[in-house]
Amino acid sequence: QVQLVESGGDLVQPGGSLSLSCVASGNISGLRVMGWFRQNPGFQRELVATITFTGEGRTNVAPFVKGRFAISRDSAKNTVYLQMTSLKPEDTAVYYCYAFQWATNSEYWGQGTQVTVSS
Repeated sequence: QVQLVESGGDLVQPGGSLSLSCVASGNISGLRVMGWFRQNPGFQRELVATITFTGEGRTNVAPFVKGRFAISRDSAKNTVYLQMTSLKPEDTAVYYCYAFQWATNSEYWGQGTQVTVSS
């Protein structure tokens, strides 16, 4: 089992910045991809960004946040970050950390952290 714990969600004004962190623990061997999704009530969970956990750290960023959000990792700390800038009210959502473990073909989710963009 892999546990994911997010932190960093907050209330921020439009145009502001925020950084989220996700720490993976437990049986993390074979983790292949980590990333972030977001969801609002009544809507499907949507991919924000992913990064490969080993190797060169290839990233995949959703078009609606490209240029404003960046994903990075610190493999030594088993941590993935989401740097969010130029935040808009429509970025308001619960942000979930995600991990895919190749060794067990398993997906894991964090408990979510609330990001609210409002003046």
